[in-house]
Amino acid sequence: MPKRFSTARGREFGDGLRAAIANTGMTARAIAELVGWQEAKLSDLVNGKGGATELELAMLLGVCRTPPQERDHLMALFNEANLKGWWQDHGACTPIRPRTLIEHERVAKKLISWQVSLVHGLIQLPRYAQAVIEAGANVPDDEVEERVQARAERQTVLGKGLKCVFYLHESVLLSPVGGSAVMEAQLRHLLKMAERSYIEIRIVPLSAGAHAGLAGSFDLLTFEKYEPVVFLESENSSLIIEAPYAVKSYERVVEALDEIAWDAEQSKELIKRLLT
Repeated sequence: MPKRFSTARGREFGDGLRAAIANTGMTARAIAELVGWQEAKLSDLVNGKGGATELELAMLLGVCRTPPQERDHLMALFNEANLKGWWQDHGACTPIRPRTLIEHERVAKKLISWQVSLVHGLIQLPRYAQAVIEAGANVPDDEVEERVQARAERQTVLGKGLKCVFYLHESVLLSPVGGSAVMEAQLRHLLKMAERSYIEIRIVPLSAGAHAGLAGSFDLLTFEKYEPVVFLESENSSLIIEAPYAVKSYERVVEALDEIAWDAEQSKELIKRLLT
């Protein structure tokens, strides 16, 4: 089987091209015949072995009747598919459905997250998510409901093979996001999530003082077939870190957090105490 792309750009290009072909309702062989290719050439392009020019890709996307926005997106990814590291400028604010992050969560084997100010999006209740989104300075009012729905849709990866370890600073549990009732419901939800075999919640206590995670939140994703990556998100951009030495630095942060965080049972006990 051909080797698939090894970078975030490449994997997004490959997934997008597969979707474009699938949306035609035709077989890969039929598509290849329409553009005058051998089926193996199409397979190589989809799986990251190259073999096509930019002009040939444009012709393929035309045959697939790929919508202009998606066509431009795939063409932009094509020439940079093998470059490691990726800074994405989202404009005024992050997209409603952050495509790259969603795709990587979908195929990841394990997610290790460190959050200093909020509950991670994958374990947020809708009312908590709504409070967070509404508080944003750059989110249009008419997008709030759709963004809440999109965040809920992302959570479908839980229970589909993705194992998660969520490190949360204790201050996250103390901040009354959405008000006391919303926060109480969110804490109860964390307890329910922590009972699942594939989810572990670890609290870094306020008493830890200065620690290795002070530089900020991040997600470390590991995969069966790919090298690990780190995702960093800000108000209107995101950064995908793929260079091994850089990823290793975040792995060291995780090791340091593991040493100071309460274990899973202690963390659940803390949440229970906050609910009494």
